[in-house]
Amino acid sequence: MPDDSAVRTGDDDYDAAHGAVYSSRLVPQLWAEAYGDEYPAEVEPFSSCTWWLLGRLIGGLRLRRDSVLVDLGCGRGGPGLWLARACSTRLIGVDFSEVATRLAGERAATFLRPGRAEFRRAAFADTGLPSGGADAAVSVDALPFAPDRPAALAEVFRILRPGARFAMTARVRPEPEGDWPALAAAAGFEVEQSIKNENHDKHWIWLYELWLRNEPQLRAELGERVTANLIREARAGLQRLPDPDPAELLILRRPLPGQHLQEFAESLQQKRP
Repeated sequence: MPDDSAVRTGDDDYDAAHGAVYSSRLVPQLWAEAYGDEYPAEVEPFSSCTWWLLGRLIGGLRLRRDSVLVDLGCGRGGPGLWLARACSTRLIGVDFSEVATRLAGERAATFLRPGRAEFRRAAFADTGLPSGGADAAVSVDALPFAPDRPAALAEVFRILRPGARFAMTARVRPEPEGDWPALAAAAGFEVEQSIKNENHDKHWIWLYELWLRNEPQLRAELGERVTANLIREARAGLQRLPDPDPAELLILRRPLPGQHLQEFAESLQQKRP
């Protein structure tokens, strides 16, 4: 028997959610109430994207004008489009939801000139992008949903040019296969920064409480299927939050060729008497 309390995470569930939320007036209002001054209204996030996060993404990724930014799990495109406009980059958004990528394409014109953004439906572990073609990559609250985390990180490493950075948000906790910093290191990345998001759980607790408090209005606006899934997520989330393991922003870097050899030689030199 299926678990009626479990959050539905199929492709069609995400398609339905993105389609319903895109035209919603209530959902962004509740997000703004929960996030307060940290809510980036133009982005209309369906994630933990805040002004705090956007600022640290700019500082961590160090994007250059006309470089190529890849947004993995881009959803309806908000964070990636905002970053691409702020830093004058080009954008490639990747998501497994057909509806999300279509809506992201429709939103692109409000952020960027024509031809500066493209969106494609693809999996985390198989983006179809060329090797070494990306100058930076970002993933907000998305990569933890990858069915195969090592394969997803290996794919990000492949598409980045040497020296490029990847910023991702995730809960850093002990896992049988290794936590995110360990998995990133195994994929070849160096971990440049690991920054705790101190307000992450507080914001989500407030948001979940608002979803439950406004359930009838959400059902009227979003429909039964999407609202039922939001309510499942809210109830499950309030049971586990606050979480003892921190939500963090990880800044990972693909090393330059020979960098590991140089660091190894330097470490040997330091050990000599």
